[in-house]
Amino acid sequence: MPPLTVGSLNPCIKNVQYAVRGELAIRAEEYRERLKDTAHGLPFTKVISSNIGNPQQKGLDQPPITFTRQVAALTEWPALAELAPDVFPKDVIARAKELSDEIGSIGAYSHSQGVPLIRKSVAKFIEDRDGYPSNPAHIFLTGGASAGVSLLISMLITPPTSGILIPIPQYPLYTATLAQHNGIPLPYHLDESSGWSTSVESIEAAIAKSHTEGIVAKALVIINPGNPTGALLDEATQERLVQLCEKYSLVLLADEVYQANLHRPKEFPFTSFKKVVSKLKSPVPLVSFHSISKGVSGECGRRGGYFECTNFSDEILALIYKMVSVGLCPPLSGQIGVDSMVRPPQPGDESYELWKEETDTIHKALAERTGTMAQRLNALPGVSCVDSPGALYLYPQITLSEKARDAAKEAGKEPDAFYALALLDETGICVVPGSGFGQKEGEWHYRLTCLCPGVDEYVGKLEAFHRGFVQKYGA
Repeated sequence: MPPLTVGSLNPCIKNVQYAVRGELAIRAEEYRERLKDTAHGLPFTKVISSNIGNPQQKGLDQPPITFTRQVAALTEWPALAELAPDVFPKDVIARAKELSDEIGSIGAYSHSQGVPLIRKSVAKFIEDRDGYPSNPAHIFLTGGASAGVSLLISMLITPPTSGILIPIPQYPLYTATLAQHNGIPLPYHLDESSGWSTSVESIEAAIAKSHTEGIVAKALVIINPGNPTGALLDEATQERLVQLCEKYSLVLLADEVYQANLHRPKEFPFTSFKKVVSKLKSPVPLVSFHSISKGVSGECGRRGGYFECTNFSDEILALIYKMVSVGLCPPLSGQIGVDSMVRPPQPGDESYELWKEETDTIHKALAERTGTMAQRLNALPGVSCVDSPGALYLYPQITLSEKARDAAKEAGKEPDAFYALALLDETGICVVPGSGFGQKEGEWHYRLTCLCPGVDEYVGKLEAFHRGFVQKYGA
């Protein structure tokens, strides 16, 4: 029997790239293991995982929201409420009982679309946020937002001439999923000079280019707030984007998982595309994605999220249901996490004061870190950084000398990947090079999170490394 070889596999998977968990992340984990040995020989004592928005990861240590964990504990083991009668607040006990009465054991499968009670809670959250109706039957709970994105892209692509319009820079999930399903990424560039704004004209130019190449644009991806940029769209731009989707018959895929991560909400508020589409009475098919992994919950490992379909026919909704039913159901722990996110404690509830204190503390810390990091990065020679108003990241542009570029070429690396690998080797800080997100020719960036505690020490290491790199390779 001949051995299984790479050539025997689906050729599409060879084209899948996911920079967030790529070469740098793999090397960082290798260093993390080496550090367990007292004779590790590394020039640092810890690895700082600034490559991914994973708030509760060891070393980042954003504390979980108590209400979320208490509800989770009582739905995992309902007897705890009687075994520890004075430990849990009354509203937690009531919520857990309501969920347990609806679900039964969380060890059993739920409805493939998600627990009906939780979908009703999501619909109310959307209605309260936007002021327009939401139908629980049009909501699908998912194992994180990524699962929903992958599903919808897989359903929209009809190889070999289907494309999806994606922002550059973009979250690598989109190019990875398109590669997996033999779809074509149709890039449109965000404008760094105006705070990574979205240009309707840039999108129209990408559509025109696709037409000349015989590619059919099926959907437009908008990430708001942006990843990796943190930019927020103003409502006037959103209206123009909806009208563009009408003009070119595009499905609008709205990635809104960072909607609660607003550092300057009065200046840069969040408006959902569901609200804009409803306000305009637009017929545009819209899919809106949300997740418990971001915001203040940061429950990445629970794998909880949802998507809502707007202006989809019953026939297509039935096909989406058929596809999600193949996976039986999303994780129950994630679904319960979604319920806690969309139905947090309210004023007067026993848990409210603690919940308010915890969430305010997280918002304040993220806003302060983001501002401090942007200010200090901008003071470095050859670095420019937009002070992100949202999400969990900064995306500084770095100028790399010809000597540095030549060294990168000799090492077989993209220039920004060469810089990022050197940063990791010297400091233990793991970032993601801009080449993993897409960027204009001749520009180089990297993405880093604003989740790291001890910001002075953290940024101090970035500053010292950059100055040393410039001294070695020139400005």
